[in-house]
Amino acid sequence: MKKIITFGSINMDLSIQTNRIPNNGETIYGSDFFLSPGGKGANQTVAAAKSGAQTYMIGGLGDDVYGIQLLNTLKGYCVNCNYIESFPNTTSGVAVIIRSKGDNRIILNGGANHLLDHRHIDPVLANIASPGDIFLTQFENDYDTILYALAKAKDKELWTIFNPAPANEIPDTIYPKIKLLIINQWECKFLSGIYPTKESDYKQAITFFQQKGVHSILITLGSEGSVFGNKSTYMFIPSISVQSVDTTAAGDTYIGALAYSLSCNHSIKTSMEYATMAAALTVSKQGAQESIPTKQEVENFKLELYQGGNQHE
Repeated sequence: MKKIITFGSINMDLSIQTNRIPNNGETIYGSDFFLSPGGKGANQTVAAAKSGAQTYMIGGLGDDVYGIQLLNTLKGYCVNCNYIESFPNTTSGVAVIIRSKGDNRIILNGGANHLLDHRHIDPVLANIASPGDIFLTQFENDYDTILYALAKAKDKELWTIFNPAPANEIPDTIYPKIKLLIINQWECKFLSGIYPTKESDYKQAITFFQQKGVHSILITLGSEGSVFGNKSTYMFIPSISVQSVDTTAAGDTYIGALAYSLSCNHSIKTSMEYATMAAALTVSKQGAQESIPTKQEVENFKLELYQGGNQHE
């Protein structure tokens, strides 16, 4: 099994349910408030770890009460936290999540996540990274450091997976450093001008990123499923219909579960199917990391689907 090294955000999620999104200047009542460890980097790493991957986290925390809790939570999921830096007189990252009608709106405060630079990347890649290991990152840390880390990981022959969320510009020099680009429909629209809703759109978007120099592209399509393409392969994997409770960590679960499966040298098709089942289980529960399933839960779910006579609905 290959190692999975994540450079990403670690946040505390402050989540509340409402019947509707408030208007400008309006105060409304909410319900079901809870705190939950989150952050795209941490969520994706936990998803991989819960499936049994060997995971390492490069991240930053403040010296506040959230920082202590977030670090202990990651350790509890067996994530290697030796490369998580604690910054004095700094707040940890926070995400304020408004949940409404099965969807969510998120506001981020980066805090310690934005204090990491190349000095925190180089020792990890020098000490633990081997050619073929997976390097996973997103856009919730310092912009220049993220781009530096991608280039450095590629130069060290790591399998680079980039999830550019929240959406931000990717320089043309960085696209060739990306082995697998994972984006949703809105991120695809931001980067390419294409909001994909049908097969011709999917193929047009994949071609756009291939021409930029990306090796492989995976577009997640929410309740529709996901599509993958590179020079030799194109495939669509449909979603699995479940009762949606909270979509907060669904995309992160998909990516972390996919990275785990790829770290086991499974095919992209097998990995996408595994990730689809993991994400379906996640939306059926409330919260972020606590809603992410273990490998055993995914395997049990797979068995239930096959016994029901259909893997995908």
